[in-house]
Amino acid sequence: AAVDSYLGTRPGSVGYVVRDRASGAVYRNSHAADPVWTASTIKLAMVVDLLTRQRVGSITLSDADNRLIAAVLHSSDDDAADTLWWRYAGADHLTYNNDFPGYGMTGLRPQRGYTATYPYWGFQKATPDDLDRLINYTLTRLNPADTANIVNQLQHVDANQQWGVWGAGPAMTPGNKDGWSLEDSGWVVNTVGFAGKGQRYTLAVMNNLGGAGGYDDGVATTTHVAQLLLAGR
Repeated sequence: AAVDSYLGTRPGSVGYVVRDRASGAVYRNSHAADPVWTASTIKLAMVVDLLTRQRVGSITLSDADNRLIAAVLHSSDDDAADTLWWRYAGADHLTYNNDFPGYGMTGLRPQRGYTATYPYWGFQKATPDDLDRLINYTLTRLNPADTANIVNQLQHVDANQQWGVWGAGPAMTPGNKDGWSLEDSGWVVNTVGFAGKGQRYTLAVMNNLGGAGGYDDGVATTTHVAQLLLAGR
């Protein structure tokens, strides 16, 4: 109730899903199924896909690839994401998108008309429900070593990622993958991650600001949502 009241004072539309993995309790607000530009949150799905494909033997990631993955998670490096996309998207560029629904991203839709090749990681839309399913797949369905690696990297992100779910506070040992972009419809500022002992809580927030606000507004909104929901638990 406190979060929903707060969001009534904030610019744009905000959808979120918060989950207690210990009790099974889940809360979705009224915008949790709204499609929003993913911005860089989709990079987490790319990493999940690459690690999954390596585990089944369909690709072999080099040391250079693993450094690119670390850069994608640590500082949301776009050049690293581009390299991994073009290297492993397949001749038709569809390999990632064909795999993403298996990780819970069933509402993900690539958007045409923005790049010469299609699809491309930078122009896709998904819902907070999609991101909720993705982070929970990451925590429960991957090889445990891969989950542990991602958790560790998301808990030690660069300063440019220390907002959103990071608002849960250091005592909650949060980890997150953030995303932000200025699209044709205005700013979007998103965050997805976990907090608490054993990553007990997960949270996905997508702030579609449109023309009502900018990056700083979105960062403040997503971070305060996490603080209200998760700090001190």
